[in-house]
Amino acid sequence: MNFLGKAAGGKRVTTKQLGDAAEAQALAHLQAAGLRLVERNYRTLGRGGGEIDLVLRERDGTLVFVEVRRRRDARHGGAGASIGAAKQRRIVFAARHYLMRLGAPPPCRFDVVLVEDGGVEWLRAAFDAG
Repeated sequence: MNFLGKAAGGKRVTTKQLGDAAEAQALAHLQAAGLRLVERNYRTLGRGGGEIDLVLRERDGTLVFVEVRRRRDARHGGAGASIGAAKQRRIVFAARHYLMRLGAPPPCRFDVVLVEDGGVEWLRAAFDAG
């Protein structure tokens, strides 16, 4: 599958397939940097719920909640511009829900991985829960 949304045979691929491919690319990048996958696509139920694309753990035990964003081009600000305040609130909501399941929550942070035509960019501590 290429970045323009066509599979090797020239067939169009869905937005979901493109998103899944970007997520796989981001995961491979993070694992190569030493992070360990804990969970993929953690979702909370309900109207105010959210989703966390990837939950990983750093070697030091820090839990990392990762939002993966893919954009074909930067005409509308690129992948990073698509993570506004409302999206951040939904991610934080889902992370709090996730952390409630743990007995003693570890240190954590919110990262963003941007997958664009030029490659992968990892933004550590891109936003906070405050």
